[in-house]
Amino acid sequence: MYKKRHIEQTIFKLSKSFPVILLTGPRQVGKTTLYEFLQKKMKHNYVSLDEFEIRSLAKNDPGLFLEQYPSPLIIDEIQYAPQLLPYIKSRVDAAKNKCSYWLTGSQHFHLMRDVSESLAGRVAILKLLGFSQAEEMSNLQPKKPWTPELANINQKYSNINLLKLFKKIIRGNFPKFLHKNCPPSENFYGSYVQTYIDRDLRNFVRAGSLSSFEKFIRLCAGRTAQLLNLSDLARDSDITIKTAKEWLSLLEASGHVYLLKPYYKNISKRLIKIPKLYFLDTGLACYLTGWKTPETTFKGAMAGPLFETFILAEIIKSYWNHGQEAPIWYYRTKEKEEIDFLIEKDGKLYPIETKLSYRITDWDLRGIESIKKSKVLLGKAIFISSTTKFYLLAKDIIVAPYTIIENF
Repeated sequence: MYKKRHIEQTIFKLSKSFPVILLTGPRQVGKTTLYEFLQKKMKHNYVSLDEFEIRSLAKNDPGLFLEQYPSPLIIDEIQYAPQLLPYIKSRVDAAKNKCSYWLTGSQHFHLMRDVSESLAGRVAILKLLGFSQAEEMSNLQPKKPWTPELANINQKYSNINLLKLFKKIIRGNFPKFLHKNCPPSENFYGSYVQTYIDRDLRNFVRAGSLSSFEKFIRLCAGRTAQLLNLSDLARDSDITIKTAKEWLSLLEASGHVYLLKPYYKNISKRLIKIPKLYFLDTGLACYLTGWKTPETTFKGAMAGPLFETFILAEIIKSYWNHGQEAPIWYYRTKEKEEIDFLIEKDGKLYPIETKLSYRITDWDLRGIESIKKSKVLLGKAIFISSTTKFYLLAKDIIVAPYTIIENF
């Protein structure tokens, strides 16, 4: 049974301005299912390049392929036949942007370069992840991406249950897990990792290095919500720093990890200083690091980082589902005064702290007090924690239950 995705409205909106829509994201997050559902409303034709004969035609005779499958057309897994892109451009231009192509791509190592070269100005690129908590609970999509100023102190949220939360964190947000007969998570993720390595990476990682790559992604998962130390990561993986950079780029391009950059007034410094590494699906991170039950995970060493990772992924989905990049950073001084996340909007910075404990101490406020001294324009700050209700910690600081993410 189809479950509504928030990105639907963004697709409809952008289709009015762009003749080509490219929907990217990791495997099995629901891109094909989403398009198949929308196809019924939009009356698009559908073809998948997963099928060998169809893929061969698309690669060897793109013109004939587009004759056989006319616009409006959905092309699934476009990365298998990038030869189609210049031909799509020609047809779009000849029709004066009145034809429509919806594309999906599960990996975009070279795809994004090909799309940029062939379809610049004609394509809207969207990113899809697994279900958000709001989508899972069938809550309405907010009219705009989430910021702390949208927190509604008087709104009622679900009951706080940390074991239930960590059950979701271990399970992850792939659509498969919302099915009545969902697979055991260990079997699903074991197959997922093997398929990802075999299908998506074989052309980018030497055959003899595939086992090393699996070790590498496990080590990355163990470092979620931590500052990225490439030297340590390369050493522990028994690979060179250059290889670590390349492999990390593969994980980022395929939508499995997110590199959160630090905030500086000087924009160029944001691109130079060390990012923080996050996995975008906590279920995959838990599988790769061996956390299997809510009870042990909640009490374990990675509980805090996994909670922080979970919140960041929900914030990012809020923006991506609106077709926007997330204007989000982290803050850290030489004295190790930190803020987990800063959202930048309309010239203001909104601090967001994640705190698995319900108790907020003066130590937790050091980052916010520090950034105030830099004389930036701050909006409302928020601590997302395991508290059971909203309350004001100060005039401009809210403490909110983690169930606030159900409305992202």
